[in-house]
Amino acid sequence: MGIPTFADAAGVTLHYRLSGTQNGGPMLVFLNSLGSDFRIWNDVVAQLGVHFRTLQYDKRGHGLSDAPPMPYTMRDHTLDLAALLDTLKLDKVVLVGVSVGGMIAQDFAAAFPERVAGLVLCDTGLKIGTADSWNERIAAAEAGDLGRVASGALSRWFTPRFFEEQPAAARGYLNMLTRTTPDGYGGTCAALRDTDLHAQTASLKVPAVVLCGELDASTTPDLNRELAGALNCPIHLIPDAAHIPSVEQPNVVAGHIRDFMGTLAAANNRYDAGMAVRRRVLGDAHVDRATNNVTDLDRDFQAYITEYAWGGPWTRGTLDTHTRHLITIAVLTALPREHELEMHIRSTFNTGVTPDELRETFMQVAVYAGVPVANRAFQIAKQVLAAPPFTQPPQQEEEK
Repeated sequence: MGIPTFADAAGVTLHYRLSGTQNGGPMLVFLNSLGSDFRIWNDVVAQLGVHFRTLQYDKRGHGLSDAPPMPYTMRDHTLDLAALLDTLKLDKVVLVGVSVGGMIAQDFAAAFPERVAGLVLCDTGLKIGTADSWNERIAAAEAGDLGRVASGALSRWFTPRFFEEQPAAARGYLNMLTRTTPDGYGGTCAALRDTDLHAQTASLKVPAVVLCGELDASTTPDLNRELAGALNCPIHLIPDAAHIPSVEQPNVVAGHIRDFMGTLAAANNRYDAGMAVRRRVLGDAHVDRATNNVTDLDRDFQAYITEYAWGGPWTRGTLDTHTRHLITIAVLTALPREHELEMHIRSTFNTGVTPDELRETFMQVAVYAGVPVANRAFQIAKQVLAAPPFTQPPQQEEEK
């Protein structure tokens, strides 16, 4: 593992550790629960570091990081993370958060969607606890008496079996919790009390997976199912684990994270392959214009056609791009889809489809789909081919 160190994150000193192996993919960033520090992820990171670069850090008020005066907001934690990533010159990451760490991850994805490649959300929710329960903990923190709530909180962190089989470890985690700074604990309780992510998280468009200890009584499986439903993502229950499965079942947690990263890699490869063939067929200028004109309205659609159309049949092999382009032109002629047909005829300059091949394609369509559609295709082709080579489609056109 890497050596822990410190960074000034926009005026808040944060304790962090970089470790693992750079594989060219996004870094895994681990976010902790209330009253814990980054050591709760050590056993998981030890397994993942063989294949992935990892970042663990103590959020404000926890571990060895600064503890500004309470109260805090969830956005305070989010901006701390953004500043840390800026300091470390990290761009796009996968966030792995447990409990309040999972809520920070959700809020970060809403505030900085372009910086999040994926979310692994563990034992968390859209809203956790009640105002009364958090106010009780805030009062204990303000009185310097975290011991008053620590034993109850710890009993929800782990299963009874953990306390029986690892009493020394349980005692160590109690020490971790009770030694959290009053400002850090009480301030983060205030952030939890005041945060409801139902509307915000439901609007996220990011690959995600939800993990939850099967015996978690703090953020229950039902609470995590609600979160998975909001994100339209899978949920996996971790057997023999309560609120912090990374400590009780690190092998299982690491396995799910590996599977998720594999899914991301496959999707990215499909997207990259689709973008390459899309540029080959339609030309860089056209694709650059379409990409630059993307808004929140059509962002998902553009990603979808790149990944599943251009990255699907167009990249399957067996048939070369030239042949697939002829098939596409034949289908667009027969349907008919005149707008797209014009664009694809213009794109024949990129794929080497000749006027003779267009003629034979339209003749074939005339026999099997009708003379009128073939006649219209000839008209469109004559107009396009009469223009100078490499003429680009009008600005308003959108390819598919």
